[in-house]
Amino acid sequence: MRVLVVEDEPFMAEAIRDGLRLEAIAADIAADGETALELLSINSYDLAVLDRDIPAPSGDEVAASIVASGGGMPILMLTAADRLDDKASGFGLGADDYLTKPFELQELVLRLRALDRRRAHNRPPVHEIAGLRLDPFRREVYRDGRYVALTRKQFAVLEVLVAAEGGVVSAEELLERAWDANADPFTNAVRITVSALRKRLGEPWVIATVPGVGYRVDPEASAPGSSGGARG
Repeated sequence: MRVLVVEDEPFMAEAIRDGLRLEAIAADIAADGETALELLSINSYDLAVLDRDIPAPSGDEVAASIVASGGGMPILMLTAADRLDDKASGFGLGADDYLTKPFELQELVLRLRALDRRRAHNRPPVHEIAGLRLDPFRREVYRDGRYVALTRKQFAVLEVLVAAEGGVVSAEELLERAWDANADPFTNAVRITVSALRKRLGEPWVIATVPGVGYRVDPEASAPGSSGGARG
């Protein structure tokens, strides 16, 4: 289990990190909202331990960003605010659990493990097609047994294509499902991302272009002698 601890009190943050490591739980520390968002964009975490009262962006804003990402990462809010309305607002923001200071480290560990079990129970299925193995939960992709490192956007595009199970997905639909609402509908971002994704996955090309329609995963791409789909 890998956890992001967002806490601006250095001694508290380090004590939590060291205590979690003794329980075989890997932990990274962010002392403010900006660092937290940066780490979340770079690394994959199983859970977030989030203090609401941190330097901007606030813990509430970080929680909102985690929820908006759609990854389903559980959030345990850790704060000195123990009033019922404070807890209610925290749960309203998307928190999955709430622990007030002061607390026992063992209770934090127990709550984190309970959240991890719940998360594991709701894991999305692994998709396999054309030699591709895409694990949405671990955010990992393998091509014929070879691990393929992808950017977040490349993974999002491939996830949509793989879920279509060989069906054609238009550039407009990819833009709608893999980009945010502010994406320019006339951008060539989809074409550029698909092109880069093809190169990452290697030959034979597993993503075929259907001229004038969109893109699809070619189920026969991994077959010996297959030339895969066209570039586009």
